[in-house]
Amino acid sequence: MSDSSTLRFTIVQRLLHWVMAACILAMFFIGVGMVSTITTIYVPLLATHKSLGILILVLALVRLAVRARYGSPPLPADLPEPMKLAAHLSHYALYVLMIGMPLIGWAMLSTAHYPIVIFGNVRLPPILPQSNALHALLWNAHFYLAFAFFALVLMHLAAALFHALVRRDGVFESMAPTP
Repeated sequence: MSDSSTLRFTIVQRLLHWVMAACILAMFFIGVGMVSTITTIYVPLLATHKSLGILILVLALVRLAVRARYGSPPLPADLPEPMKLAAHLSHYALYVLMIGMPLIGWAMLSTAHYPIVIFGNVRLPPILPQSNALHALLWNAHFYLAFAFFALVLMHLAAALFHALVRRDGVFESMAPTP
C-alpha cells in the first residue's frame, strides 16, 4: 500500500469496483438465462456471456495491478480480528473467482473445440487441447463455482450493508461511488 493514511480507495479503484459489480451482476443473470433456455435467445446470451467474461478477466487483472500499486485503506482499528480475517479472505476469494471463472470458461470452450469469439469478431486462441473428459470437468467446475461466486457476492453485499448501516465505521464509504 502506498499511503495507508488514506480513508478512501482511489477514484480508479472505485470506478473499477462499480463497473465490475455491474458486469458481474449482469453475468449472473445472463448465465442463469443461458442455462435455462433452449430458445433462439441462447446464442446471443452465450456470445454476450463470453465477451463479458473476458472483459471481467481484463478488468480484474487491471484492478489487481491498481490495488498492488495504490493499496487499500486500513480496516477500522476496533474491527474484531475474525472480521478482519474474513474481509481479507473474502477479497482474495473474490479476486480468485473474478480471474478464475473466465479462465475456466475459456478453457472449457477450448477443450470442446468451440470457437472463442468475443465482441462479435475477435477470436481468442484455445488455451487447452480438445478433450471431452476435461470439458466435462471444466463445465462442472464453471457451473458450481458460479454458485459459490454468487454466494460470495451476496456475503460481500451483506458485509457492505453491515458496515454502512450497523457499524457506520467508514468501510462502506471508502468504496462508495460518491464522496
